[in-house]
Amino acid sequence: MVAVRPATLWAAVAPVLVGSALAVRRGVFRWDAFVVILAAAILIQIGVNFANDLSDAVRGADPPERIGPPRAVATGLITPQEMKRALVAAFGLAALLGVYLIVLAGWVIAVVGVLSIAAALAYTGGPFPYGYHALGELFVFVFFGLVATVGTRYVYDQTAPLDAWLGGIAMGGLATAILLANNIRDIDTDAAAGKTTLAVRLGRKTSRTLFTAVIVATFVVTAVAAAARWTPPGSAAAVLSAPLAVPVVRTVQRAVAGPELITALKSTARLQIVFAILFAVGCLV
Repeated sequence: MVAVRPATLWAAVAPVLVGSALAVRRGVFRWDAFVVILAAAILIQIGVNFANDLSDAVRGADPPERIGPPRAVATGLITPQEMKRALVAAFGLAALLGVYLIVLAGWVIAVVGVLSIAAALAYTGGPFPYGYHALGELFVFVFFGLVATVGTRYVYDQTAPLDAWLGGIAMGGLATAILLANNIRDIDTDAAAGKTTLAVRLGRKTSRTLFTAVIVATFVVTAVAAAARWTPPGSAAAVLSAPLAVPVVRTVQRAVAGPELITALKSTARLQIVFAILFAVGCLV
């Protein structure tokens, strides 16, 4: 269960809720597609977590002095071989579910699935682990925001309307904030291990500013899109989650201790799922 990282799974659920709610709004929603998309998204997120746990342990990025939840391979809870089998199982099950989605929506979903799994494996693995080269936030924004949301919406009727892209921007922004909170916490140990995340490259002060800017921009984009009717007007309900963002931003801006930043990460994940639920409910009324 440690390697699954349950707190991060909301990042997989949130864009599926948003994309599916937009499909309901257009009258093209179907339950079988929703269940399969949701299960596949969660499995891919679990696979990402397994791959990250394994690769960081192999590369020495999870030393004993690291602040944060224990990592399974680095602490010896799971052997590297066991973790390899687990991540193959997670991605394999996701791929099997993807076959059903390909039958529903065609070859585009096959491309999306292959790219998503490839991006997951390359995050901290392979010859050029982009998470070690300050590109993690960019890929998270694209794959856990735009691809996940627009891809979900596409399955229902093979279209990718503007409202799905705008919802994807919001989901991508909050998913990016989750990763930023994590990387701000790990700046010192990542730098020592040669893991050049965006937070390591920018430094603590600028990274904190970027975290705040991403959160604020997400709410602004959502409010403007709803007001302009680029998304359903009711999607503005997502802005009601803003009070949850205030203490998170305050903690990230001021905290220096690891436990506080762990709480901030979990709170950012909670903000994203509450935001997504409010967005989805707003689309349905």
